[in-house]
Amino acid sequence: MAAATQKSCLQKLEEMLDVDVDDMDADYIRSMPIKPHDQTSNQAFVDVALAQESNKDLVVQVATEMKGSDWLAVYTRIAVLMCKKNLDLISGRVLLQTSPSKAYDTAATLAHARLYDAEFTRAGVPRDRFCIKIPSTGPGLNAAKVLQGEGISTLGTALFSVVQAVACSQAGCLSISPYFNEIYAHDLSKRDQVWPKTTDPVTQHPMAPRLVHILETYRRLYKETGKMQPLVKNASFISVEEAMAAAEMGCQSATLSREILTKLAETPYDANTQPGEGRPKPPHAYDAPEPLPARLQPLLKHDPLTEGWDGSTPSTDVDYLADGGAALQAAIEADPATQKRVRDALEFFVDAEERSRKRIEAVMAAVA
Repeated sequence: MAAATQKSCLQKLEEMLDVDVDDMDADYIRSMPIKPHDQTSNQAFVDVALAQESNKDLVVQVATEMKGSDWLAVYTRIAVLMCKKNLDLISGRVLLQTSPSKAYDTAATLAHARLYDAEFTRAGVPRDRFCIKIPSTGPGLNAAKVLQGEGISTLGTALFSVVQAVACSQAGCLSISPYFNEIYAHDLSKRDQVWPKTTDPVTQHPMAPRLVHILETYRRLYKETGKMQPLVKNASFISVEEAMAAAEMGCQSATLSREILTKLAETPYDANTQPGEGRPKPPHAYDAPEPLPARLQPLLKHDPLTEGWDGSTPSTDVDYLADGGAALQAAIEADPATQKRVRDALEFFVDAEERSRKRIEAVMAAVA
């Protein structure tokens, strides 16, 4: 840990944005030097938790009491109960993700989100303590819009572009999670192929300009419409520098793995060497924003992920959710970087979901 007389990078980061934990392990969350705001997860985290010996009795118990149900119903109840155990360890919400294999099926996404909602209600968890993560596809965000209308909070995930962020605004999502790195940067066998290792992510990482574009778009929309815009919960970090960059760029929160959280807690914060101004959290996410720092202004003038970028940003006047999200899907398909990253993320989560299905069906067969 950093010396008591000097702040750690984790302490400083918490001053600049809300620090969330991207992990479901209660023992780890309890051990954190700060109390996280939200606890996020995805199919990969749920699968790891399902395999843990500490959850074995819970899995058997739920499979037994839900005999005759399908595996997804059993999975959903278990995931909710595992999240419930962490509520006293955080100050905000627990987040679970709808089935990635149904990311292009509005009805199926709605059904799974409503099942989560029913299980949270059954477990005594109020709606202001959970949020449903939904992949930012056209069909997925159409489901999010319906859910928001029903009072179920959503987060647009697997998000890599400004147009996806605009669509999330149109859906009324509570939050979005732009991935700073693509999903396979977390696979050690593939990291070197996809991770742009940088010493100054704000000025060197190819995703940084898109994040700044998203935040500037939301500030403009809030000013023009008065409508609250989604909060930006940055995700998918590999380095301490990337996590600190999220705050410098103006994200309202960052969800961090235990590896990054540990490194942040062990690294002393030095204002003389840390890039950026170290601004504290603003009183409101989008109202009366401070001028964009000079170091960030050049990011509005380029997009390294778009070959031959002409300097234009997506129109906010297009209805990206109409016709099942046709305009959003067309925009994703016209953007090779986003198309690949969304495809890879869904593939990664579907693989994890399939592992969980096999685990649960094996237990269901054993207790039948």
